[in-house]
Amino acid sequence: MSHPPALDPATQPFVAGDSLENPCTGERGVLVKAPWEGNDRSLEADLYVQPGGAVAGEHVHSNFDERFTVRAGRIAFRLDGSESVAGRGEVIEIPRGHWHDWWNAGEEEAVARVWVSDGARFLQMIETLFGLAQDGHTNPRGLPDPLQLAMFATEFRDVLVLRRPPAAVQSALFGLLRPLARMRGYRGTYPQYGRSLLSSRMQ
Repeated sequence: MSHPPALDPATQPFVAGDSLENPCTGERGVLVKAPWEGNDRSLEADLYVQPGGAVAGEHVHSNFDERFTVRAGRIAFRLDGSESVAGRGEVIEIPRGHWHDWWNAGEEEAVARVWVSDGARFLQMIETLFGLAQDGHTNPRGLPDPLQLAMFATEFRDVLVLRRPPAAVQSALFGLLRPLARMRGYRGTYPQYGRSLLSSRMQ
């Protein structure tokens, strides 16, 4: 794996109905409500998960809450170590500060409406990670190589923290890797993946 070049900035802002897809994790999100629309900073999107699809790894969000409303198929959740499977019409609440993981638990596409209480930085994180995957800069699970991960995880630590490796190991390891990553041209974000920033500035 390698890092992408920093290309010209994105020029097309997000509008309702636009989608982001991760070919490695089998996820596709379709924007319903952007964080800069309406009376609050929430994000809503319809999430489509292919059979075998899963989020890139167990993680925690410290600054916002999530809610999954399953509309089709079955999605398995691990919340603070406790596993459950949600089917059509069921709602899974994920409060901030709780470790969680999820994956498609069925043999057909699963669909859920996802709500994030404060979604601006979340959307920027998603477009960056999915952009890296689309351009071939992640492993088959959708995770970047260690140098890119050091830059990405540091940039978005206010949004997402992966459970593994442990936080103390991440802090020490990423601290060592960041100078080398910057020297080799890795970045936390790339201008070509910045549609959410363009969209929010236009409001």
